[in-house]
Amino acid sequence: MSDSGDKQDLGQAPLIEHLIELRSRLLRSVVAIFVIFLGLYPFANEIYTFVAQPLMALLPEGSQMIATEVASPFLAPFKLTLVVAVFVAIPYVLHQAWAFVAPGLYDNEKALAMPILASSVGLFYAGAAFAYYAVFPLLFQFFTQTGPENVAVMTDINQYLNFVLKLFFAFGVAFEIPIATFLLIASGATTVESLSKKRPYVILGCFVVGMLLTPPDVISQSLLAVPMYLLYEVGILFGRLVRYRRRKASQAEDETGEHDKS
Repeated sequence: MSDSGDKQDLGQAPLIEHLIELRSRLLRSVVAIFVIFLGLYPFANEIYTFVAQPLMALLPEGSQMIATEVASPFLAPFKLTLVVAVFVAIPYVLHQAWAFVAPGLYDNEKALAMPILASSVGLFYAGAAFAYYAVFPLLFQFFTQTGPENVAVMTDINQYLNFVLKLFFAFGVAFEIPIATFLLIASGATTVESLSKKRPYVILGCFVVGMLLTPPDVISQSLLAVPMYLLYEVGILFGRLVRYRRRKASQAEDETGEHDKS
Protein backbone atom coordinates (compact mmCIF):
# COMPACT_ATOMS: atom_id res chain seq x y z
CA MET A 1 0.00 0.00 0.00
CA SER A 2 2.76 2.42 0.89
CA ASP A 3 4.64 1.73 -2.37
CA SER A 4 1.56 2.37 -4.52
CA GLY A 5 0.81 5.52 -2.54
CA ASP A 6 4.35 6.80 -3.07
CA LYS A 7 4.11 6.16 -6.82
CA GLN A 8 0.81 8.04 -6.96
CA ASP A 9 2.34 10.99 -5.11
CA LEU A 10 5.30 11.01 -7.49
CA GLY A 11 2.92 11.02 -10.46
CA GLN A 12 0.93 13.93 -9.05
CA ALA A 13 3.95 16.02 -8.10
CA PRO A 14 5.01 16.93 -11.68
CA LEU A 15 1.41 17.85 -12.54
CA ILE A 16 1.15 20.16 -9.53
CA GLU A 17 4.50 21.72 -10.43
CA HIS A 18 3.32 22.33 -14.00
CA LEU A 19 0.08 23.90 -12.77
CA ILE A 20 1.99 26.17 -10.41
CA GLU A 21 4.33 27.24 -13.21
CA LEU A 22 1.37 27.81 -15.56
CA ARG A 23 -0.30 30.01 -12.94
CA SER A 24 2.94 31.93 -12.51
CA ARG A 25 3.27 32.51 -16.26
CA LEU A 26 -0.36 33.64 -16.53
CA LEU A 27 0.03 36.02 -13.60
CA ARG A 28 3.15 37.54 -15.15
CA SER A 29 1.29 38.08 -18.41
CA VAL A 30 -1.66 39.70 -16.66
CA VAL A 31 0.65 41.93 -14.62
CA ALA A 32 2.51 42.98 -17.78
CA ILE A 33 -0.76 43.91 -19.50
CA PHE A 34 -1.91 45.81 -16.41
CA VAL A 35 1.37 47.74 -16.12
CA ILE A 36 1.28 48.68 -19.80
CA PHE A 37 -2.36 49.71 -19.43
CA LEU A 38 -1.53 51.98 -16.49
CA GLY A 39 1.23 53.59 -18.52
CA LEU A 40 -1.04 54.15 -21.52
CA TYR A 41 -4.25 55.20 -19.77
CA PRO A 42 -3.22 58.89 -19.27
CA PHE A 43 -3.06 59.03 -23.08
CA ALA A 44 -6.36 57.19 -23.63
CA ASN A 45 -8.06 60.12 -25.37
CA GLU A 46 -5.04 60.72 -27.60
CA ILE A 47 -4.97 57.02 -28.55
CA TYR A 48 -8.65 57.14 -29.48
CA THR A 49 -8.11 60.30 -31.50
CA PHE A 50 -5.30 58.57 -33.39
CA VAL A 51 -7.49 55.54 -34.18
CA ALA A 52 -10.37 57.81 -35.24
CA GLN A 53 -8.16 59.95 -37.50
CA PRO A 54 -8.82 57.98 -40.75
CA LEU A 55 -12.54 58.77 -40.43
CA MET A 56 -12.23 62.28 -39.00
CA ALA A 57 -9.94 63.34 -41.86
CA LEU A 58 -12.73 62.59 -44.37
CA LEU A 59 -15.63 64.20 -42.54
CA PRO A 60 -16.78 67.68 -43.58
CA GLU A 61 -15.21 70.59 -41.72
CA GLY A 62 -16.88 71.11 -38.36
CA SER A 63 -18.17 67.54 -38.15
CA GLN A 64 -17.46 65.43 -35.11
CA MET A 65 -18.15 62.06 -33.59
CA ILE A 66 -20.90 61.67 -31.00
CA ALA A 67 -21.59 59.63 -27.88
CA THR A 68 -25.11 58.22 -27.66
CA GLU A 69 -24.59 56.64 -24.23
CA VAL A 70 -23.78 58.41 -21.00
CA ALA A 71 -20.69 56.35 -20.20
CA SER A 72 -19.35 56.12 -23.77
CA PRO A 73 -16.90 59.06 -23.49
CA PHE A 74 -15.17 57.14 -20.67
CA LEU A 75 -15.70 53.51 -21.72
CA ALA A 76 -14.65 53.79 -25.37
CA PRO A 77 -11.13 55.19 -24.70
CA PHE A 78 -10.81 52.84 -21.69
CA LYS A 79 -11.67 49.79 -23.82
CA LEU A 80 -9.36 50.87 -26.63
CA THR A 81 -6.45 51.46 -24.24
CA LEU A 82 -6.93 48.00 -22.74
CA VAL A 83 -6.91 46.42 -26.20
CA VAL A 84 -3.76 48.38 -27.13
CA ALA A 85 -2.11 47.19 -23.91
CA VAL A 86 -2.85 43.59 -24.88
CA PHE A 87 -1.46 44.22 -28.38
CA VAL A 88 1.73 45.73 -26.97
CA ALA A 89 2.15 42.89 -24.46
CA ILE A 90 1.73 40.11 -27.04
CA PRO A 91 5.50 39.49 -27.43
CA TYR A 92 5.93 39.15 -23.66
CA VAL A 93 2.83 36.94 -23.34
CA LEU A 94 4.11 34.67 -26.11
CA HIS A 95 7.52 34.60 -24.42
CA GLN A 96 5.86 33.34 -21.23
CA ALA A 97 4.01 30.69 -23.23
CA TRP A 98 7.27 29.71 -24.90
CA ALA A 99 9.08 29.45 -21.56
CA PHE A 100 6.33 27.11 -20.34
CA VAL A 101 6.33 24.69 -23.29
CA ALA A 102 10.01 24.90 -24.34
CA PRO A 103 11.34 22.33 -21.84
CA GLY A 104 9.16 19.65 -23.44
CA LEU A 105 10.32 20.32 -27.01
CA TYR A 106 13.12 18.71 -28.99
CA ASP A 107 16.02 20.83 -30.22
CA ASN A 108 14.79 20.86 -33.83
CA GLU A 109 11.32 21.91 -32.64
CA LYS A 110 12.83 24.74 -30.59
CA ALA A 111 14.83 25.93 -33.58
CA LEU A 112 11.63 26.09 -35.64
CA ALA A 113 9.29 27.45 -32.97
CA MET A 114 11.11 30.72 -32.20
CA PRO A 115 11.13 32.04 -35.80
CA ILE A 116 7.48 31.04 -36.15
CA LEU A 117 6.50 32.90 -32.97
CA ALA A 118 8.45 36.01 -33.97
CA SER A 119 7.07 36.04 -37.50
CA SER A 120 3.52 35.44 -36.20
CA VAL A 121 3.72 38.52 -34.00
CA GLY A 122 5.25 40.58 -36.80
CA LEU A 123 2.61 39.49 -39.30
CA PHE A 124 -0.23 40.25 -36.88
CA TYR A 125 1.13 43.76 -36.33
CA ALA A 126 1.62 44.14 -40.10
CA GLY A 127 -2.02 43.17 -40.67
CA ALA A 128 -3.24 45.76 -38.18
CA ALA A 129 -0.99 48.43 -39.73
CA PHE A 130 -2.22 47.53 -43.22
CA ALA A 131 -5.80 47.93 -42.03
CA TYR A 132 -5.10 51.34 -40.49
CA TYR A 133 -2.96 52.91 -43.20
CA ALA A 134 -4.30 51.26 -46.37
CA VAL A 135 -7.82 49.95 -45.74
CA PHE A 136 -9.38 52.55 -43.45
CA PRO A 137 -8.78 55.58 -45.71
CA LEU A 138 -10.30 53.83 -48.75
CA LEU A 139 -13.13 52.32 -46.76
CA PHE A 140 -14.18 55.48 -44.96
CA GLN A 141 -13.87 57.55 -48.12
CA PHE A 142 -16.31 55.16 -49.79
CA PHE A 143 -18.74 55.29 -46.86
CA THR A 144 -18.69 59.07 -46.45
CA GLN A 145 -19.11 59.85 -50.14
CA THR A 146 -21.85 57.37 -51.04
CA GLY A 147 -24.48 58.63 -48.60
CA PRO A 148 -27.26 61.10 -49.48
CA GLU A 149 -26.22 64.76 -49.52
CA ASN A 150 -28.71 65.76 -46.82
CA VAL A 151 -27.44 63.13 -44.34
CA ALA A 152 -24.77 64.26 -41.86
CA VAL A 153 -22.22 61.60 -40.90
CA MET A 154 -22.05 61.62 -37.09
CA THR A 155 -20.60 58.31 -35.96
CA ASP A 156 -21.02 57.07 -32.39
CA ILE A 157 -17.62 56.62 -30.74
CA ASN A 158 -18.47 53.21 -29.30
CA GLN A 159 -19.86 51.86 -32.58
CA TYR A 160 -16.81 53.15 -34.44
CA LEU A 161 -14.49 51.46 -31.95
CA ASN A 162 -16.25 48.11 -32.31
CA PHE A 163 -16.05 48.45 -36.08
CA VAL A 164 -12.32 49.19 -36.28
CA LEU A 165 -11.37 46.59 -33.66
CA LYS A 166 -13.18 43.96 -35.71
CA LEU A 167 -11.21 44.99 -38.80
CA PHE A 168 -7.92 45.11 -36.87
CA PHE A 169 -8.50 41.57 -35.66
CA ALA A 170 -9.65 40.34 -39.08
CA PHE A 171 -6.60 41.68 -40.90
CA GLY A 172 -4.24 40.61 -38.12
CA VAL A 173 -5.50 37.03 -38.30
CA ALA A 174 -5.57 37.08 -42.13
CA PHE A 175 -1.88 37.98 -42.21
CA GLU A 176 -1.13 34.76 -40.31
CA ILE A 177 -1.99 32.71 -43.41
CA PRO A 178 1.67 32.23 -44.48
CA ILE A 179 2.46 30.76 -41.06
CA ALA A 180 -0.49 28.37 -41.22
CA THR A 181 0.39 27.31 -44.77
CA PHE A 182 4.05 26.83 -43.87
CA LEU A 183 3.18 24.69 -40.83
CA LEU A 184 0.85 22.49 -42.86
CA ILE A 185 3.60 21.84 -45.39
CA ALA A 186 6.42 21.48 -42.86
CA SER A 187 4.44 19.03 -40.73
CA GLY A 188 3.62 16.85 -43.72
CA ALA A 189 -0.13 17.38 -43.36
CA THR A 190 -0.26 18.49 -47.00
CA THR A 191 2.05 19.16 -49.92
CA VAL A 192 2.92 22.13 -52.09
CA GLU A 193 1.36 20.43 -55.11
CA SER A 194 -1.90 19.79 -53.23
CA LEU A 195 -2.16 23.39 -52.07
CA SER A 196 -1.34 24.69 -55.54
CA LYS A 197 -4.19 22.67 -57.07
CA LYS A 198 -6.64 24.17 -54.57
CA ARG A 199 -6.07 27.79 -55.68
CA PRO A 200 -9.59 28.27 -57.15
CA TYR A 201 -11.18 27.10 -53.90
CA VAL A 202 -8.82 29.28 -51.87
CA ILE A 203 -9.73 32.36 -53.91
CA LEU A 204 -13.42 31.66 -53.35
CA GLY A 205 -12.81 31.04 -49.65
CA CYS A 206 -10.90 34.32 -49.29
CA PHE A 207 -13.82 36.30 -50.67
CA VAL A 208 -16.28 34.40 -48.48
CA VAL A 209 -14.18 35.21 -45.41
CA GLY A 210 -13.92 38.82 -46.58
CA MET A 211 -17.70 38.93 -46.90
CA LEU A 212 -18.18 37.58 -43.36
CA LEU A 213 -15.55 39.71 -41.58
CA THR A 214 -15.93 43.06 -43.33
CA PRO A 215 -18.81 45.44 -44.06
CA PRO A 216 -21.14 44.42 -46.91
CA ASP A 217 -19.40 46.23 -49.76
CA VAL A 218 -17.14 44.99 -52.53
CA ILE A 219 -14.25 47.33 -51.70
CA SER A 220 -13.70 46.22 -48.10
CA GLN A 221 -14.22 42.55 -49.04
CA SER A 222 -11.62 42.82 -51.79
CA LEU A 223 -9.18 44.68 -49.54
CA LEU A 224 -9.21 41.66 -47.23
CA ALA A 225 -9.58 38.85 -49.77
CA VAL A 226 -6.78 39.90 -52.14
CA PRO A 227 -4.06 40.17 -49.42
CA MET A 228 -5.26 36.86 -47.98
CA TYR A 229 -4.73 35.13 -51.30
CA LEU A 230 -1.34 36.78 -51.85
CA LEU A 231 -0.26 35.69 -48.37
CA TYR A 232 -1.41 32.17 -49.22
CA GLU A 233 0.96 32.24 -52.19
CA VAL A 234 3.73 33.48 -49.90
CA GLY A 235 3.13 30.48 -47.64
CA ILE A 236 3.38 28.12 -50.62
CA LEU A 237 6.63 29.82 -51.64
CA PHE A 238 8.13 29.25 -48.20
CA GLY A 239 6.89 25.66 -48.37
CA ARG A 240 8.79 25.18 -51.62
CA LEU A 241 11.94 26.56 -49.99
CA VAL A 242 11.55 24.13 -47.07
CA ARG A 243 11.13 21.20 -49.46
CA TYR A 244 14.17 22.30 -51.45
CA ARG A 245 16.32 22.52 -48.32
CA ARG A 246 15.14 19.11 -47.15
CA ARG A 247 16.06 17.58 -50.49
CA LYS A 248 19.48 19.21 -50.36
CA ALA A 249 20.04 17.93 -46.82
CA SER A 250 18.89 14.43 -47.80
CA GLN A 251 21.20 14.40 -50.82
CA ALA A 252 24.11 15.57 -48.67
CA GLU A 253 23.45 12.77 -46.16
CA ASP A 254 23.26 10.18 -48.95
CA GLU A 255 26.51 11.42 -50.46
CA THR A 256 28.18 11.33 -47.03
CA GLY A 257 26.95 7.79 -46.46
CA GLU A 258 28.22 6.60 -49.84
CA HIS A 259 31.57 8.28 -49.19
CA ASP A 260 31.89 6.53 -45.82
CA LYS A 261 31.10 3.16 -47.39
CA SER A 262 33.71 3.64 -50.07
